[in-house]
Amino acid sequence: MKRFRLAAAGAMALLTLLPANAQAVTYPDPQEITGQEIIHDPAVIKLADGTYVAYSTGGIIGARLSKDRKQWDDAGNAFATPPSWWYEYNDKADPWAPDITYRGGTYWLYYAVSSWGTNHSAIGVATSPTGLPGSWSDQGKVFSSETTDTWNAIDASVIKAGGKLWMAFGSYWSGIRIVELDPATGKSVPGAEVGHLATRPDLPYAVEGPEIVKHGRYFYLFASYDACCSGTNSTYKIKVGRSTSVTGPYTDSMGKPMLEGGGDLLLAGHGKFYGPGGQSVLRDEGRDVLAYHYYDGDDNGTPKLGLNELSWGADGWPTVR
Repeated sequence: MKRFRLAAAGAMALLTLLPANAQAVTYPDPQEITGQEIIHDPAVIKLADGTYVAYSTGGIIGARLSKDRKQWDDAGNAFATPPSWWYEYNDKADPWAPDITYRGGTYWLYYAVSSWGTNHSAIGVATSPTGLPGSWSDQGKVFSSETTDTWNAIDASVIKAGGKLWMAFGSYWSGIRIVELDPATGKSVPGAEVGHLATRPDLPYAVEGPEIVKHGRYFYLFASYDACCSGTNSTYKIKVGRSTSVTGPYTDSMGKPMLEGGGDLLLAGHGKFYGPGGQSVLRDEGRDVLAYHYYDGDDNGTPKLGLNELSWGADGWPTVR
């Protein structure tokens, strides 16, 4: 009995060292999909004809199509050839982290061009009447950053709020930022103030990939924390905070500002599903679906598409299911 009490005491002591949400929280596995599962930084939308399209990092903005959100087929790339201006930011013209929206009868595809480890970066935009790969016309640079700036112009997320158009963006450096866009051009308003939404108190400020969603009277900021892109060594996880204003301040459910490292943990690695992040949120038949990539521990850490519906609690906070 004494040995049992000592073992129990030791277990309780270990639990007290863990984060509070690690003691009870379990995470659902992603929904089962078939076909082309490999993806990174998915941006998913349902087109007017009912087809789902997922654009992603890789290729010239890689594309996958689905009729039912379960079977996904490779559909080539958004562009046949890279726009020439991309080479200013990446010698391989390699685009990252797309975002797709529909507004004013037009599909708008935002994306980033940069090189690993630098904030000499730019966000561009293309337009299409259908949203399908091969139909995009590039409209050039939306917003950029240089090594003298305290932000990084990648990972765009565009939302309309209060009669204005906004773009959240950011990766490392000072974290997540926001800037107003011109609805006519989809590009940043000249001289617009760059707001600040989320960061961390510790270098290298490892928060990126914002996604802002309106639900009820709140705006919800989803962001990826820690390190991606290392297979099963990736520590990516998704956190969320909310605000009554699209420009913040965003706080978590305990009231801690996201500008001070706050954020509720929404989804973390579990089982064979390592490093979930690079998320977007799809509105589908009245429901919100979280799209993200994870690294498959049973397939040498290959990045794959994760899909989970979001459930909104009575307190207004989302959980994955």
